[in-house]
Amino acid sequence: MLVGLGHGTTAGFAIARIGELLRARTLNNIVGIPCSRITEAEARRSGIPTGILESHPEIDLTIDGADEVDPQLNMIKGGGGALLREKVVAEASKRCIYIIDESKLSPRVGTLRSVPVEVIPFAWKPVSRYLQSLGATSVVRREVVGRPFLTDEEKFILDCTFGALNDPGDLGGAVRRRAGVIEHGLFLGLATDVIVSGPSGLRHMTR
Repeated sequence: MLVGLGHGTTAGFAIARIGELLRARTLNNIVGIPCSRITEAEARRSGIPTGILESHPEIDLTIDGADEVDPQLNMIKGGGGALLREKVVAEASKRCIYIIDESKLSPRVGTLRSVPVEVIPFAWKPVSRYLQSLGATSVVRREVVGRPFLTDEEKFILDCTFGALNDPGDLGGAVRRRAGVIEHGLFLGLATDVIVSGPSGLRHMTR
């Protein structure tokens, strides 16, 4: 089975558990497709064989986390900076399961989180001005030491605060139309399942 391995804390728990089950021989014949360099290193430490999309262009199942989810299972992702590869892997997957805690549920995406937009460094300033024209307040994501954060593709991320989105699809299309934009963190129509944890237990949301 080909399993997309997401990026971030939640995906890290899944990676560790898959590794345990492989060592116990409860699972076998698994190949992980990592969504980031960090995820790839975690998978290898856990003993999960890894592959690449060039050899495995169709994935059976992806397991990942999300930063915000609305009742239609629209999501914002990219808080960890791996949104491009996460979206590529999700779009190549037959099924995508996202695991969140209930604090990440909102009535409309954009209520809780900014929308990350990955841009080429050369274009970040005019793209930022364009995003502001769409209603965003945008800032360049930075490392702790103050340098711009670089993705695995060595691109910048603009964190764009739009507020609650009435039509995330329309906004996503407008963002993508600007030269210099690589990808945005609106994940629309990709989640098949969302598992929500909370004090009262687990809740399973499906499309």
